Amino acid sequence: MDLTTALDARDATLCVVGAGGKKSTLFALADRLDRSVVTASVRIPIFDDRVATVRVTEDPIGAIEDADAGDWPLGLVPERDRSDRYLGYDVDVVADIADAEPGATLVKADGARLREFKAPSEREPQIPRNADVIVPIASAHVVGEPLTEERVHRPEAVAAITGREIGDELTPADVATVLASPAGGLKDVPGDATAIPVVNKVDDEADATAARAVAREILYRANVPRVVLTRLVSDDPVVEVVE
Repeated sequence: MDLTTALDARDATLCVVGAGGKKSTLFALADRLDRSVVTASVRIPIFDDRVATVRVTEDPIGAIEDADAGDWPLGLVPERDRSDRYLGYDVDVVADIADAEPGATLVKADGARLREFKAPSEREPQIPRNADVIVPIASAHVVGEPLTEERVHRPEAVAAITGREIGDELTPADVATVLASPAGGLKDVPGDATAIPVVNKVDDEADATAARAVAREILYRANVPRVVLTRLVSDDPVVEVVE
């Protein structure tokens, strides 16, 4: 199964949350879709080299209407925050972008500070009302690692969801518990949206074994159609689909 099919991404408003591959997911999808917008409802690192065009604008609908064939995939952001970051739009503006864009709208909907795993804060995620697909993501590399800030963003929140202690070794069940939790990866998923979890960075057989265990635990805990195992830096990023 190819990535766009595995994530139901064609013509969808798709929001990626979690840690360990959000931006890679957005750009991998943008590369494989005929026409898409890449945007954010939170801060996002500069990504001008990952799409055809980036428009920094308070009028994203006008930018969509004015886009030429060579502008796709089109990045839309409201403002440059500093040298390495753009700001994100308010979620209502992201919803308007999705309504105006006849192709896919790909949204970074929370932050993770480059960690491999996370649980959301009270203010996260920032998901537009018309989201079709939510992709909660974690890295396979976090399995077997300690629950500390070195690998995990907001380890205290992860501990609260899993019942584990700071410093404990993370198991596949711990990762799955967070990804499948309404306080974790499934937080604020709209009622008519589909959640499709991803376990990324499946780089070798040990990672694949860990990722399959995470996937089985997610399917046991949550009503999701599938879990997608990926190596998003690869030309063929889907390693396996677990249903």
